[in-house]
Amino acid sequence: MKRIYQYPIVRALLLIAMLVTSFFLSTIIATALVDSVTLENYFSTCYIPLIVGAVVIALSVVISRLYASSFRHASIYEIVKVFILSFLLLISLIIIHFLPFNQQASVKIGLDWCILTFAVNFIFSLVAVFSYRLFRSVRHTLTYRIAPDKKRVLIVGAGEGGSMILREIISSDKIALEPVGFVDDDPNKIGTFILGVKVLGKCEDIKEIAEKNNVSQIFIAMPSANAQTIKRVTSYCIDTKCEVKTLPGLYQLMDGAISVSRLRNVDVNDLLGRDPVKTNLAEVMGYIEDQVVLVTGGGGSIGSELCRQIAEHNPKQLIILDIYENNAYDIEQELKRKLPNLNLVTLIASIRDSVKMDDVFKKYRPDIVFHAAAHKHVPLMETSPNEAVKNNIIGTYKVVKCADKYEVKKFVQISTDKAVNPTNIMGATKRVCEMIIQAYSRRSKTCFVAVRFGNVLGSNGSVIPLFKKQIEEGGPVTVTHKDIIRYFMTIPEAVSLVLQAGAQANGGEIFVLDMGEQVRIYDLAVNLIKLSGLEPHKDIEIKVTGLRPGEKLYEERLMAEEGLTKTSNNRISIGKPLEIDDKKLFETLDKLYNEAYAESEKMKDLVKELVPTYKIDRR
Repeated sequence: MKRIYQYPIVRALLLIAMLVTSFFLSTIIATALVDSVTLENYFSTCYIPLIVGAVVIALSVVISRLYASSFRHASIYEIVKVFILSFLLLISLIIIHFLPFNQQASVKIGLDWCILTFAVNFIFSLVAVFSYRLFRSVRHTLTYRIAPDKKRVLIVGAGEGGSMILREIISSDKIALEPVGFVDDDPNKIGTFILGVKVLGKCEDIKEIAEKNNVSQIFIAMPSANAQTIKRVTSYCIDTKCEVKTLPGLYQLMDGAISVSRLRNVDVNDLLGRDPVKTNLAEVMGYIEDQVVLVTGGGGSIGSELCRQIAEHNPKQLIILDIYENNAYDIEQELKRKLPNLNLVTLIASIRDSVKMDDVFKKYRPDIVFHAAAHKHVPLMETSPNEAVKNNIIGTYKVVKCADKYEVKKFVQISTDKAVNPTNIMGATKRVCEMIIQAYSRRSKTCFVAVRFGNVLGSNGSVIPLFKKQIEEGGPVTVTHKDIIRYFMTIPEAVSLVLQAGAQANGGEIFVLDMGEQVRIYDLAVNLIKLSGLEPHKDIEIKVTGLRPGEKLYEERLMAEEGLTKTSNNRISIGKPLEIDDKKLFETLDKLYNEAYAESEKMKDLVKELVPTYKIDRR
């Protein structure tokens, strides 16, 4: 239920009363300080200016909607409105000064009285408008100083983002934080004060300043900083044993939504030090708009993000196909909430089912297919190689044949860097999928391409969510080998690459993302523990468990003979198609089908016939 002062008419009347009182007091002070009017003849001389002033104030408050401002967060915007209101009062008083009745009066208001009234009224009006914020600030300061559980905070970034965070900390009585200072790389800011809080030094001084001031939390308030800067700043924070939080990005600053509640925990994404891959949205829009788009595996990490971004590009119809109903339901409901006018169909089906796949393609006639359905977990597939073949190879083969039969315009296969010189059955099956795509690109009207990328941060089953869960449970954090390294990318980046590949595809290409340098998994574990305010091997143990079956120390983006050709997006390259014996490929696919459903014990050896670079792990 609203409190009485929350109703607009009540707020307007209260504000008008406060400002009229301020104006009344201003005229009394002006009368006491100038000679043109004396206190004895104050009312007889000033009653007309008082009436006119009250009317001007009332009209100004209503027209400018000053009463609708949040005085808890009063800012320069309100100052400007108060100045305009006071200036209108000055103009009104000057007009009254030059009117005949005032000029002919024995005691008249002079220009000096008008100007002084304007100046004093402007100050009083500001006090009236900012009084609530001042009251909250003083009350917060007085009660805050005796709060025993306050956390000492160091703010990184003495710019707009940092000052907005500080302003909220100071003004809110619900935030038990004590800002001890700022750090900023701008030497001109060092030693200056923001709202009474000093800029103590540069970013490289974070560890020393944190220790000296007993800091328990660090807020990185640099929403416009690039990935390299965030990585550098975060590296300074790692050894402080402080909990580190950061603002998500520049858009928070642009929409004025910066607040302590918007801060998120710093994670390893901030340590990758690579700016995100940017997609030519106009190019993507051009081939998605007004098309029927099918996403297999549409409920998975990559598939669901594909659905989100495709839905934003005005498809004629979006079809989500997945065997797992819970995931499909989640993304369906999300899209219905966000885009109620989207023509959306959700199908529960298996890509292994030839009859169902044919029915789907015959009924919906998709123009574009993004094939994300696959088994992806390396250790699980090592113990179930026949399932890997049934789903990844045979399932893909069936979907590809339907796309060819019903003349789909473009077919984009989701692949992985594990397909390059694979050491596990999952990677080997993905390599076979790439071979199927390239073989069909030479014989079909459909444009078939594959997209190859590395580990996806935050995807289901990826290492980062696992580390976070292990840290929350008190450890240990498990790493298979101290020297294991991987390429990483975010889910939006992966989807960005997939969409751009579809736009640029001519047929047969394997698109490869430049993911920067490979990252040491052990270092990620150490840094993630430290960024949680804990100490590795003291608070959280890191346990090296040994390489899992099929796992290798490093991944490769392409085979030596593939080469790389740059595209218009310098972060995306193309591996040239390799010569494949199509006859042998399709004969072996038929053999794999029969052997997989016969539960053959030699499935890995059969796959190696198609993928000579596959090194079988015999453990």
